[in-house]
Amino acid sequence: MKTKVLSILFILGLAGIVSAQNQDKSEFINVEPGFYIKSILKDVNAANENLKPQEQRKSFQMVQDISKIPNKVADYKKWWSFPPVSQGNTNTCWCFSTTSYLESEVKRIYNKEIRLSEMYTVYCEYLEKARRYVSERGNSEFGEGSEGNAVTRMYKMYGCMPLSVYSALPVGRKYHTHEAMFNELKSYLESVKSSNAWNEDWVISTVKSILNKYMGEPPVKFTYEGKEYTPATFLKDYVKLNPDDYIEILSYKQEPYWQQVEYKVSDNWWHSKDYYNVPLDVYMDIIKKAVRSGYTMSIGGDVSEPGFSRTTQAAMIPSFDIPSAYINEDARQFRFTNETTTDDHGVHLVGYCERDGKDWYLIKDSGSGSRNNDPNAPEFGYYFFHEDYVKLKMMGFTIHKDAVKDILEKFKK
Repeated sequence: MKTKVLSILFILGLAGIVSAQNQDKSEFINVEPGFYIKSILKDVNAANENLKPQEQRKSFQMVQDISKIPNKVADYKKWWSFPPVSQGNTNTCWCFSTTSYLESEVKRIYNKEIRLSEMYTVYCEYLEKARRYVSERGNSEFGEGSEGNAVTRMYKMYGCMPLSVYSALPVGRKYHTHEAMFNELKSYLESVKSSNAWNEDWVISTVKSILNKYMGEPPVKFTYEGKEYTPATFLKDYVKLNPDDYIEILSYKQEPYWQQVEYKVSDNWWHSKDYYNVPLDVYMDIIKKAVRSGYTMSIGGDVSEPGFSRTTQAAMIPSFDIPSAYINEDARQFRFTNETTTDDHGVHLVGYCERDGKDWYLIKDSGSGSRNNDPNAPEFGYYFFHEDYVKLKMMGFTIHKDAVKDILEKFKK
């Protein structure tokens, strides 16, 4: 009898918690052609008269109450960044988000505004992916994606350069597309594997020729503001960011907390074990404190959820998924383990506001979904993430080590 009474009380308590949160509803909506179809594909396929129109599809979405969403950039305490730019028809969000973040760091530290080339980093990353592919005899991941810490890794190896020096855009095109280039690279490397032709120098030379054909060859030297630089000296003498000052914070239960671990996703193709793994409450506390102290961050995770709306530009966790009170490290790990949380997308967190006792975060995005509104509106290229969404679905972020000095001390112990 006592056990039965306790069970009833537990159920009633659970029902009370759930009922205390508004019961969200869902709907199926027709996904209309947006920025990706109307602008990006129109640009990259301008010469393709046989391009077939995309079929209309339905999407399962949370019904969001727009009145409860801080959906204006002006609602947020926003730290400096350049306006959002599009990654076009490429899977290079990892580079666009982290490059944007590093541009904000140059402004924060040195009060200089410099647009950096995303595609120079992408070019270098492909070279390293191919090199690893050879050394692993074809058993290394070769895809378009990567992780945020790949950017500082490439900076350390190759340096960086201004966007004005290397845009990698063909003349007359507004948006990048890497589909044909990637297919050619992948096909070539598969032929290397099938013929067992593991000559690294030849492979890298051929990969460079393919990259040069589609992206253009990056300059070895260039002039900027009247001074000559190499990519290495531009990083050292002008940008002046130390790649070693940037670290990765991760929170997932499958690895020990308070240790540096590997983030086990395919885009971590070089198997970096540099991620500082912290409990979820610490993870969220870092974000809250850092953004209030003037820091931004590059953050990545899942953007394929019913609470992630390209109509309202808001990301929320609906109660029919999990009530807010029950979002914890077990719920987070459960979704990562069963792959309903996936490593989809990297974005730049640039601001915050408080609403009804919860944080919302202003997200600068290079993807097309944030651009389905008025291109002249201040909100063009932004999302609004509720803290519950970050807590459940965003797995890790890149940040300056000064923002987490107290956390790093615990790892030393």
